[in-house]
Amino acid sequence: MQCYEIVSTDEKDEPFVLDKDQCWVLAENQVLKAKEARDSRLFGPVPMTDIVGRVIYSLRTAVDHGPVDNSHIAMSQDSPVLAVELDVEELAKNNKM
Repeated sequence: MQCYEIVSTDEKDEPFVLDKDQCWVLAENQVLKAKEARDSRLFGPVPMTDIVGRVIYSLRTAVDHGPVDNSHIAMSQDSPVLAVELDVEELAKNNKM
């Protein structure tokens, strides 16, 4: 079985190992403190079978929105979807901002 070791940038934190079928999910909101984030720091590793997709576009407000930076491969896979299926005006209209 293949495993992956996760190491923190904080030397006080102990490294830990993820199994092959697990991933570590971190909140992208940099304003949150680690204790406020509802991510793997709170609930631990996530089984890959629980992952149903990836965020490709973020709409915060009518003026603060755009594609989410994912891996180069993911971005190239996502760009045709964004080009055909994304209607920013409709998203902004339906978003409670």
